[in-house]
Formats: sequence, C-alpha cells, structure tokens
Amino acid sequence: MTELEKHYNKFNEDKRLLRRHGQVEFITSMKYIHRYLEQFEKCKEEIQILDVGAGTGRYSVALSEEGYDVTAVELVKYNLGILKKKGSNVKAYQGNAMNLKRFADESFDVTLVFGPMYHLYTFEDKCKALSEAKRVTRTGGIILVAYCMNEYGVLTYGFKENNVKACLEDGRLNDQFHCVAEEKDLYDYMRLEDIAALNEAVGLSRVQIISADGPADYLRPVLNAMDEETFDLFVQYHLSTCERPELLGAGAHTLDILKKESK
Repeated sequence: MTELEKHYNKFNEDKRLLRRHGQVEFITSMKYIHRYLEQFEKCKEEIQILDVGAGTGRYSVALSEEGYDVTAVELVKYNLGILKKKGSNVKAYQGNAMNLKRFADESFDVTLVFGPMYHLYTFEDKCKALSEAKRVTRTGGIILVAYCMNEYGVLTYGFKENNVKACLEDGRLNDQFHCVAEEKDLYDYMRLEDIAALNEAVGLSRVQIISADGPADYLRPVLNAMDEETFDLFVQYHLSTCERPELLGAGAHTLDILKKESK
C-alpha cells in the first residue's frame, strides 16, 4: 500500500467538503463548473463529464444527480468503494490520471482534475496528467484543474506549525521559500508561474483562474463559530472576490479553467 493510499484510508474527503471551509471550496467550484456547463448547447443528459481523481465522489455524484452523464476515475480503492456505495449513476473506475487509456480521444465535454495535481511531484508527471485530460476532452471543451498553493503551505505548515526552519534545512523549502515535495510529503504546492508553465507545455489556453477557497482554510475556527447568516455573508464575500488577481496565490486551493482549442 502506498503512502497516498494509507493517507486516504484515514482521511475523509466528504467530511472535509462538508465542513465550513470545505463548503466554501465546494460552493465556489460548483459555481464555475455550472458556468461553463451552461455554455454547451446540449441538454444535460448529452453533456459528458469526466472526473479524474474523483475521491469519494463529492462532485461526481452531485453532477450526476443534476442529470449530467458523469464518469469518474479514482486511484485509491478505498475512495472508489465509498463512491460506488452511494448508489448514483456515476460510471466509476479505478485508474491513474497519467494514463487514461480506458478512454478514447475527444470523449468528454468537461474534464475535472480536482485531486491529482495535489499528489504529483514532478513537472513531467503533472504534464502527463494534464496532457491526458486534454486528450480525452473534445475540442472546444473545458478542463478545470485544482492546485494546492505554495504560500498556503509555507504559512500554515511552515510558520503556523513552526516547521519552517526544519523545512529549509532538509530541502523541503528552497531559498525562495518554494516547496520542494516528494512522495512521502503527500502534497505538492504550486505558484501561479508553475501553473502557467504547465499550461504552456501542454498547449492549453486559460479561460480564467480563481481562488477556490480564498481565506477560508486559514479561518476554520472563525467560520465554525459563525451563525448561519454571517457564514452566508462570508460566502457572498468570497464569491465576489475569488477572481481578484491579488488573492489568487494566497488561498489553499486555486482552480484553473482551461479550454481545449485544438487537438
């Protein structure tokens, strides 16, 4: 069993997205998924969505219940088992984001890559995953890719949890405070220029990029203490600011929205 499998056998992604900081991420991501789904001149049943690294199906199942044709791929058997037990119409398979050979070229209108980039540690592996997402997406289709952001990792694990000196000493941070992750670290962290370099290497055009959760992850205790009305106001605030360029690199997660212009 890999370290990643051990991690997700204990970590419940559904519960994370149901907590208030996770709700912010889910609400925001779904808003933008819907925005781009609405651009297709098809009925819901004809729009085909692929969810790569689907986890326990938080997005897959929700979109399937809305009437979309959803296929999910998940690496970790434990997560896949939870997804399948939900009894949805999602077609779910075990698979690797870097090799989607199960699917033909140009098979899907929308491809979600919401988990894999967190756990791929080299530029080459990220390129493989993004290239496969591009391959299986139809020309004119949309690819939404989520990343964990570098400054969030440095500020929380580095400074808040007092690991920054150790990380500088053992090479997990370089002298520019950029995270240098390995498989044993479980998560990799990106800066905006890293994401742009991936898009250029793979030949994908950005439509827009947003902060999926803004300051929500930093404010977990504050969000949990809010009454419902105040939390609703926070969500409204976040949705009104999540496209602002000065906030993009500071949140825990960034959502890059790409269009496949050609094969």
